[in-house]
Amino acid sequence: MNTIASLTRSHPMLAEEAVEDLADLFRASLLPARDRVTLGEELELCRQYLRIEALRLQDRLAIDWQIDELPADALVPVLSIQPLIENAIYHGIEPLPQGGVTRIRGQREGYRLTVVIENPKREDGRRSSRASHGFAQDNVGQRLQAFYGGSGGLTVEDLGDHYRATLSFPYERAEDADPHRR
Repeated sequence: MNTIASLTRSHPMLAEEAVEDLADLFRASLLPARDRVTLGEELELCRQYLRIEALRLQDRLAIDWQIDELPADALVPVLSIQPLIENAIYHGIEPLPQGGVTRIRGQREGYRLTVVIENPKREDGRRSSRASHGFAQDNVGQRLQAFYGGSGGLTVEDLGDHYRATLSFPYERAEDADPHRR
């Protein structure tokens, strides 16, 4: 909010766009946890979130999108990717004086989809000054399990110089979904 407030006089159009992005994120957070959205919609929420963070972190934040293989019509639990990207920014990019690159990769293998989010970590091994209780990761993992049973899940890995969060779930198209599950 402070970033947006600071833009209101110097860059009012940019501030307005940021407020609109924030409003969309708030609306998504109010959807029931049982709701699903298309992967295209979820990735657009991620882009909106990242536009806001780019205003704050400026050239310290770089995003490497590699998601061309992902079908936009696949259903995912609402806010299943954005919180993991938020974690990558808060715990990976923000504490680094030089910033870094968050990588978002997607892959489709038949009827299986995988989304991988990677971020660097501090070389000295110290953790972010922000408290981390794993709530976002636990929540996303539990919702993937609730929707997909053993066919969906989240794994998180500390790979020394970076973290990796991997979501995997079956490809279910929005048009083929049970209307009572959405």
